[in-house]
Amino acid sequence: MEKFKKVKTAVIGCGVISDIYLQNMSSVFEILELAGCYDMIPERMEAQAKKYGIKALGLEEILSDKSIELVVNLTTPGAHHQVTKQALEAGKHVYSEKPLDLSIAAARELVQLADAQGVLYGSAPDTFLGSAVQTAGFALDSGIIGELSSCYAALNRDSGLLAERFPFTALPGGGIGLDVGVYYLTALLSILGPATEVCGFVKTLQPERQHFLMSRPDFGEPFTLQAENLVVGSFHLAGGAVGTIHFNSNCIQNEKPQMVLYGSEGILYMPDPNQFGGEVKVLLKGQTEPFTLPPTHAYTDNCRGIGPAELAWALRKGRKPRTSKEMAFHVLELLLGLYQSCDSKTFYAMTSTFERPAPLPRGYLGSNYGGMEAEAALAL
Repeated sequence: MEKFKKVKTAVIGCGVISDIYLQNMSSVFEILELAGCYDMIPERMEAQAKKYGIKALGLEEILSDKSIELVVNLTTPGAHHQVTKQALEAGKHVYSEKPLDLSIAAARELVQLADAQGVLYGSAPDTFLGSAVQTAGFALDSGIIGELSSCYAALNRDSGLLAERFPFTALPGGGIGLDVGVYYLTALLSILGPATEVCGFVKTLQPERQHFLMSRPDFGEPFTLQAENLVVGSFHLAGGAVGTIHFNSNCIQNEKPQMVLYGSEGILYMPDPNQFGGEVKVLLKGQTEPFTLPPTHAYTDNCRGIGPAELAWALRKGRKPRTSKEMAFHVLELLLGLYQSCDSKTFYAMTSTFERPAPLPRGYLGSNYGGMEAEAALAL
């Protein structure tokens, strides 16, 4: 007898990020069965289909095929709304790359549509399901740093260089906040819970740029940076603590991420939330150097695709996915609310909330512990 029925899944969008998704979804997570992929650029679609031994499908084929239960939306940010809406209207469960959408109103429309259709809707980033954030959450819940009073997240990047290599980062939805800041806020809120209000500053510094890579056909030509490259703000958590963020991509490319939780008994340091693994460290009273905690959970490598897999398990188990639309919407509202705060020069009061996702159960460490399947933790 079959242990579980696989969830037949199709990918829409075959750009750069699709590679790691298709790789992991086809070989790491047993719950998923890849039915095929679609991209508006036929050559790109055919190349990915051939590489991973799946079918190149038309968009209407995917939407009309009742055997395909889950659609993974990997299109560029500007296309997220249209593709997700079509899939939800077709009765598909959807997992979307971040950001959920480009406005609070548009994202709310999709969340409400998913509810009306009675389907699951989840969103990246799924890095919070990795070893590092799960270990940090376990440490926080253990009380090792006492009562949390504040948290801090910072990131630097070079938006000019990124725009040369990845043009979507110069467009709305591709800025330091919506494209990268969501990793930091999702990691924090997934273990700290929802926020109640936010305020801050958002800028696009030096918007008029010039293409400087000689390999580009438009070398030397001007272009406009339309996305934000400086986001600085503060938010108040429902649990009482206060958080601050500092995201600056009008800087240098060698990233130096910082994620710090301050408690009454110690300080907890988290690694880059754009990755799944990394060292979680704690500094306690009376110590001068932090110590590294042993990982309490699996998934330390690049496991993009774990989000769709966890959503698929939620579907089969009849529960809400940890990568819920409610948490993704809340993170998006916090960021865009911060942007509104900058315009209005007032605090933005959050209209949404979410339930902190249940931590993954411990003990499912894969080959590190008697060959126990790490994926089993996603099913529970």
